[in-house]
Amino acid sequence: MPIVRVALDVPLSTLFDYLVGAEVSVEIGQRVLVPFGRKQVVGIVMELAENSALASERLKPVVQVLDDVPPLPAELLALLCFCSDYYHHPLGMTVLAALPTRLRVPEAVAIKQETSYALSAQGRTLDLEQFPKRRAVQLRILQALQYGSLSGMQLRALSSSVPVNLKALLDAGWVETCATAEAAPAAHLFNETHILTAAQQQAVDTVAQTQGYRCFLLHGITGSGKTEVYVHLMHQVLQRGGQVLLLVPEINLTPQLENYFHSRFPDAELASLHSGLNDGERAKKWLRAQSGRARIVLGTRLSVFAPLPQLGLILVDEEHDASFKQQDGLRYSARDVAIFRANQRGVPIVLGSATPSLESYYNAQNGRYQMLKLSQRAAEQAQLPQVRCLNIGNIPLQEGISPAMLTALEERLRRKEQSLIFINRRGYAPVLMCTACGWLSGCPNCAGKLVLHLQDRRLRCHHCGHQERVPHACPGCGNTDLQPVGIGTQRVEEALRAHFPGARILRVDRDSTRNKGAWNAMRKQIHDGGADILVGTQILAKGHDFPNLTLVGVLNPDGALYSADFRASEKLFAQLAQVAGRAGRADKPGEVLVQTAFPDHPLFRALRAHDYDAWARTLLVEREQAGFPPFVFQVLLRAEGKQESEVHAFLKRAREAAIALSLPVEIYGVVAAAMAKRANHSRAQLLVQGATRKSLHQFLRAWDTLLNGLPAQKLRWSLDIDPLEF
Repeated sequence: MPIVRVALDVPLSTLFDYLVGAEVSVEIGQRVLVPFGRKQVVGIVMELAENSALASERLKPVVQVLDDVPPLPAELLALLCFCSDYYHHPLGMTVLAALPTRLRVPEAVAIKQETSYALSAQGRTLDLEQFPKRRAVQLRILQALQYGSLSGMQLRALSSSVPVNLKALLDAGWVETCATAEAAPAAHLFNETHILTAAQQQAVDTVAQTQGYRCFLLHGITGSGKTEVYVHLMHQVLQRGGQVLLLVPEINLTPQLENYFHSRFPDAELASLHSGLNDGERAKKWLRAQSGRARIVLGTRLSVFAPLPQLGLILVDEEHDASFKQQDGLRYSARDVAIFRANQRGVPIVLGSATPSLESYYNAQNGRYQMLKLSQRAAEQAQLPQVRCLNIGNIPLQEGISPAMLTALEERLRRKEQSLIFINRRGYAPVLMCTACGWLSGCPNCAGKLVLHLQDRRLRCHHCGHQERVPHACPGCGNTDLQPVGIGTQRVEEALRAHFPGARILRVDRDSTRNKGAWNAMRKQIHDGGADILVGTQILAKGHDFPNLTLVGVLNPDGALYSADFRASEKLFAQLAQVAGRAGRADKPGEVLVQTAFPDHPLFRALRAHDYDAWARTLLVEREQAGFPPFVFQVLLRAEGKQESEVHAFLKRAREAAIALSLPVEIYGVVAAAMAKRANHSRAQLLVQGATRKSLHQFLRAWDTLLNGLPAQKLRWSLDIDPLEF
């Protein structure tokens, strides 16, 4: 009987052999239901074999071949094998994690087929030149259907009133329903709404003329029109019948981009893949990408594994963003996997950012990537905002806000312009303190503090989720005078409401946008002029275009300058440049006020000059001298467990095993993690650096085998390749 080697979602770096009946047809990439222990689980066939290392009587038969969806393509399986090898994660867990949840359960996938629409014989005889102009939406539907049948979802992208107008056309007999076509038509409609600037056109031409793989770094200042470059590149790929993958870092950016691309490509089917979808929606969109019907796939990091048979272009927006790095399980970087995928497929990839990661910038400087620059804002009247630093060293602050900031806010209210106050800390205050004995509201499960959320009178840990009521008196000494220390978005909102009672103030953070649809409603409120002052975290910092917003105020950015994380200042500059870029994007000039005790710090000097290149050069010199990435390559062995002694003992044994290999890598000592205790688990880590990627991975292949042999029953450990957090 034939033998199949199956990948299963188990923490073992091996494939499992099963028998299939001679009469059963099975292909590589197909889902199968197999017995494993006492249960039946779904696996993916990775290889077909004639014999097994196990005796034939020990092999169990495949229970069922799940042929309800096509097999995973060989190209995707090769990508997943690469990820398993590079990130040292079990192959089965890597492969299964890339699938939608619905494809990982042992039941057939029943996806409801969507109705498609086409012009009837009568509809094809219509003279659209003579069609009444007042029935504009019906005319747009008829024009779109001239190129072929379209699904209801594609038609609904034309206008919110499509359903009622489509019914009228069906009733008139000009449009009819039809079976869904096997493959989507190439996109013919392209709403050319913007004339490209010379720099945008040059970027589009450079990428479009590329044959095969090339990685481009599109370094464009905020408001320079990077999205417009993406749109024109997409148009060229869609015209050739190709598919486009666009990765974005935040789920909050997907709805507005989805609407924008629908408006620019009315007849191109778009699939949006992100964690906000339910299991059925995600599986449906994933399968439409696999079938080739979805021409544009827009999504967060996991969508880098979407199967795309006609993939012609990959775009990574805000490529510097840390959200592209998965922090548990398969700890992959979606940006780096996307680059490998583009190379594997032989297509161009564009990494876009106003503040590129230092690794990408370095690669562009040494020729591995090709740099494309957009140095001017796309809107003719729009200028970069003026950035000023407010020295708060000796100034009394009102709930963290300086008098100059309040004056600037008052001026915008008078001019009926919008302002944004940016503070990257939610809640009311970071900690509650006793004024008598110095007690602080610490989390019982973590090394962090409980954050005060005053509106619902709760103390909450933003790390493990623990929460408790605000105490009436100090648990240590009984003193009733407990004071909030520091500021968060809720405290700033309260202070501004007191200072500007007539202003419409909107707070945008993870707490206020938790309910489904809340952020979309807020964004519409901002665009419609329904808010005067926005108070928010990094949710507001990137990708948004609010034409009437002319002032950005930044509170409390100095903490990153004290951080032990060597990337902290790089992240801070990116964050401040992004949030500063929200100001003055239309014809009204913008201003950015940054409250800091260190106005002469090189970071703030570069920010005032809008000079990312100067700041990047400064950082590269520091990194080279210190021996940090991008001049070296790193892996972090993390371990956590209930007993601190067991965690440190495991890491010390791991370090001894690493030293015994005598390979050309640098092995550091065992240290506590930045948060030494989280959710009642002690956490520690061990850093290893290599001068080249090749030397580090040669070491890792040998070390990983030794690590798997170390006793670790009472703890969890993982390897983090190219870590971003320490």
